[in-house]
Amino acid sequence: MTPPPGWYRDPSAPHQERWWDGTAWTDHRRTPEPAGFGPAPVPYPESGPGTGTGGRAKAVAVTTAAAVLVAAIVTGVLVLGEDDEGGTRTQTRTPPVTATAGDPAPVSDPPSSSPSPSPTASEPSADDPAVVEDQLNGVTFPLPDGWVRPRYVAEDDVMMTTDGTYDCPADGSVCRHGLVISRTVTANAESSPKALARQDIEDAADDAYDVDLVGNKPFGGIESHEEVAAGPVAVAGRAGYYVRWRVKTAEGPGGYVQSMVFPSTVGTESPILVRYVFDAGEDGPPLAGMDAITKGIRPIGDADTGGGVGSGLGPTD
Repeated sequence: MTPPPGWYRDPSAPHQERWWDGTAWTDHRRTPEPAGFGPAPVPYPESGPGTGTGGRAKAVAVTTAAAVLVAAIVTGVLVLGEDDEGGTRTQTRTPPVTATAGDPAPVSDPPSSSPSPSPTASEPSADDPAVVEDQLNGVTFPLPDGWVRPRYVAEDDVMMTTDGTYDCPADGSVCRHGLVISRTVTANAESSPKALARQDIEDAADDAYDVDLVGNKPFGGIESHEEVAAGPVAVAGRAGYYVRWRVKTAEGPGGYVQSMVFPSTVGTESPILVRYVFDAGEDGPPLAGMDAITKGIRPIGDADTGGGVGSGLGPTD
């Protein structure tokens, strides 16, 4: 059993405490509370709380030394000199209250793993910007409330996911209620955003709700789909096109899938494909979030150039 999440002495900076998420150290640190009465924070070795016999031996040694020091103070006597009878008199002093290190609770060694690159849901980072940067395609995405940067996601082009996971309704694997994917279109000679979006939407639906990367059907497969929206869209100051499907699955509420394509603002202006996957039902993210994210996409370094569904490009009358 691994130690529970909490603040522990930082093995690389003993004057600080570091957050242990139950599996690995995170990047979160804090200054310990001022020392007072009661047990001091328990130091742990570098690889995690309670790891290795050497760390436990050091903790026991420190505790033993502290106990011996206190015992010496309690039983020590101060020789004040001879009394009137010529004998030696002593006075026993009550020691001041001293904070001593308590014995660390016995814990089993946690599995070896690398430090978590980002905070856990219970320990969000307060200074993270509310945007996600796609450096390859030269754009940023707004990070809505309830969404996080990808963690433990197999696809390397996922920009964000909804926070948390749930058991998929069909095969018992892990699913997320929403995700946004951004990739460059390179294996297609077509350059029309409309043609590319319409070519991609079926693949987007299959990848999201039919067969996953390892060949499982987390929702039991797609039973039907319906096109619910499509049309021109302005994205980061560029003219694009989107297609949105409502997908019904054999198990679960199904969801909405959108394929959106627009020219990149950098390099050769290769088309950028953005896929949205939103679960339907009360647990899925609000469908209006697709349009809100689209409207908030910006070229890197240009916070004023936006767009959105229904937006026009160029001068208006």
